[in-house]
Amino acid sequence: MIRSYMFVPADSLRKLEKSIEGDADALIFDLEDSVATNRKSEARSCLDGFLAQRRSEINQHVYVRVNDLSSGATLDDLAIVMRHGPDGIVLPKSTSADDVRQVGHYLGAFEAAYRLGGSPTRILPIVTETSSSLFRLDGYKDATPRLVALMWGAEDLAADIGALRRKSDGRWTGAFAHARALCLLAAANAGVPAVDAISAEISDLQSVECETREAKQDGFSAKAAIHPAQLRPINEVFTPSEDELDWARRVIAAFDEGHGVATMDGKMVDRPHLRLAQRLISTER
Repeated sequence: MIRSYMFVPADSLRKLEKSIEGDADALIFDLEDSVATNRKSEARSCLDGFLAQRRSEINQHVYVRVNDLSSGATLDDLAIVMRHGPDGIVLPKSTSADDVRQVGHYLGAFEAAYRLGGSPTRILPIVTETSSSLFRLDGYKDATPRLVALMWGAEDLAADIGALRRKSDGRWTGAFAHARALCLLAAANAGVPAVDAISAEISDLQSVECETREAKQDGFSAKAAIHPAQLRPINEVFTPSEDELDWARRVIAAFDEGHGVATMDGKMVDRPHLRLAQRLISTER
């Protein structure tokens, strides 16, 4: 189970090299927002050379955020990165499940062309970056077996709707809280994990921890990061405690005895508790 995804600008060899020494469960080498428009080609070349030299040494899950389908650069990105067999592709500004299916077709063609073996390349779409995408979130269910999770993001959504602020007193304002909740529900509907958006806080790690804890309590399974310092609180929060694991094991044991409903610690537990217990156990490291 992936707890943390860290975005790494693909046009900085120094940052690429440093990222593989860090604690992220998954690295997202970024060809999109963190790369200036006039440096896209340079970023592809930088990432191509880095992966050619270091791909076999990377212990983390390797994802690449390509440019969105409307940019006209998606295929240029995939032509470079797919030769190195990434674990997954992050698709920004995904407007609907049709975008995911289209990228899936691209990936199948590149996998065949480069004779890539092993598991199919997964797709992680960012599904809340345009206002129109919020009305199509139910379509991700059964969209493609490549779908690994759904991530939500606030930065591009703010630009799309003209919002002057995203938070007030540390809380997401209306439209963003709504988008966050929709992503969580859409992921549950699709049967995949939900990934919480980045935190803009780099020096205030207590704020990152609080934001991550709230995400876990709400049902998110992981969180995106933009700085190595954010990884410790994210990983710690999303690592189940011994008390949580003990509770989960006891719930599963109760149902293994054939109970449809059980009493534990003076409280009733039923099938929804069993599903939660199984989810906790699946995250045990």
